[in-house]
Amino acid sequence: MTTEPIEDTAEARKARGAFFTPTEVGDFLSGWAIRDPGVRVLEPSCGDGAILAAAVRRLSALGGASAVTAHELHPESAADARRVLDASGHGGQVLVGDFLESPAEPAFDAVVGNPPYVRYQGFSGRARASGLAAALAQGVRLSKLASSWAPFVIHSAGFLRPTGRLALVLPAELLSANYAREVRDFLLKRFATVAVVQIDRQVFPGVQTEALILLAEGSGGTNEVSFATVPDAAGLARVQFGNALIVTPGQRWTTALVPAGVERQMRLLTETGGFGTLSDWGRLSLGAVTGNNKFFLLSPSRALELGLEPRDTVNVSPPGSSHLRCLSFSAEEHSTLGRSGAQTLMFRPEEPSAAAWAYIAEGEASGVDQAYKCRVRSPWWRTPLPPAPDAFFTYMNQVTPQLASNPGRLRHVNSVHGLYLGAELRELADVVPIAALNSVTALSAETTGRAYGGGVLKMEPREAAALLVPGRDALRRSADRLRKAGPVVRRLLAEGKVVEAQMVVDRIVLPAALQGSAIEPLRAARDVLSGRRRARSASRRNSEGVA
Repeated sequence: MTTEPIEDTAEARKARGAFFTPTEVGDFLSGWAIRDPGVRVLEPSCGDGAILAAAVRRLSALGGASAVTAHELHPESAADARRVLDASGHGGQVLVGDFLESPAEPAFDAVVGNPPYVRYQGFSGRARASGLAAALAQGVRLSKLASSWAPFVIHSAGFLRPTGRLALVLPAELLSANYAREVRDFLLKRFATVAVVQIDRQVFPGVQTEALILLAEGSGGTNEVSFATVPDAAGLARVQFGNALIVTPGQRWTTALVPAGVERQMRLLTETGGFGTLSDWGRLSLGAVTGNNKFFLLSPSRALELGLEPRDTVNVSPPGSSHLRCLSFSAEEHSTLGRSGAQTLMFRPEEPSAAAWAYIAEGEASGVDQAYKCRVRSPWWRTPLPPAPDAFFTYMNQVTPQLASNPGRLRHVNSVHGLYLGAELRELADVVPIAALNSVTALSAETTGRAYGGGVLKMEPREAAALLVPGRDALRRSADRLRKAGPVVRRLLAEGKVVEAQMVVDRIVLPAALQGSAIEPLRAARDVLSGRRRARSASRRNSEGVA
């Protein structure tokens, strides 16, 4: 494949997923994967040669001189990698082109690398077609939402001999992302041993995605994944693997840091009916997608300025979820936010007033109607709007997901999810936000949701539906006590004391077997997972010089 020169700016490197690897990480990958001086080594995406240099150092230390092979899409980076080889005096070749288009031949003993990370939105065209085809050649049909690293993992394995070793830097999405399910299942089926090293601090400054290290060896399959955790890249020199997670196909690997005793206790809670899933309470729905929030979402003062009539707008919970860190979002609170300038109205006329037609014309003049979501609906200015939910669910969270009841029957946009309770639970709409604020649900959120490098815990509707919450019978039995506890819980939330609020609710909704000191291991597991997630956020801010 021939390639055109690509200007190597920071933006260009980000676009092609090139985040070059620290020396400590390259040395660890090579030290683990290269055990013999005669092994054949492949680096599938060598960038400027950092991992290639580590592989050469490792081979030299072992007394080996076997030639190494590397691939790199970007010609200027490939030239840098060649200079690394020339300077070392070590033999090898750097092939310029798309690794995913190279036929897989199981001729290598070790594959080491840091595959490019491009999210599915940017992983498109020929690159995506090559990636999906390469994975399919190994018997894996990847989701269309897969990011670029996923086919790299699968294709790389196709170059290994049966006893070979795979050592890669990957995003932590491997552990939990829905689109990574096929990759997880492939690794369990293909390799005899699989291990993951999690790193508490950000490996790549300025990159929000959390990184981990995947180590896989041999052939024949396994149902275990071993885990280790180090504080930073320097800690890789002292890795010690501890707990092994028994996994099954389709399962996420996010429970690795949950002690076995706690995991059994969580399972027992569901088996005895004390806890179920949020889907037992009702149905979750995405919020409305306007296509252009700046145009469609208005403050009351802006609507007045435009001369819009009440029939031209709909009351909505404003974008974001900070105002929902409570137990109930009332019509009064909605009005107060509107008076402070929040976008509490959505432009959505059924029969537009004269002022509304003028605003529609203004939108067309500025090209709002050409946005994709607007372009594919008719009329473009009428956003499809779900019914008013019984409660709002916060899906982007720094601390933990929360529910807030919706007595004002407000509509919602896609910064939150809507919960529609089953008919038999609607009378408990004021109770469910309190009941969901407990330590079991908080721990379940950490293992069910997806953590991002910025410390945010994100839960899509399917993930939120699997969140553990008190069972329906337990909810009804404790309803009166939960209502009485409401004022105390509301005050603690207002003071930012979420954990203390959870402890109040724990005493009501948790069974006797989990009261007192018995709950402490579960809370400790919650603290470990949420603490690691937020620590990564702090390390990212520090690496960027943010106070």
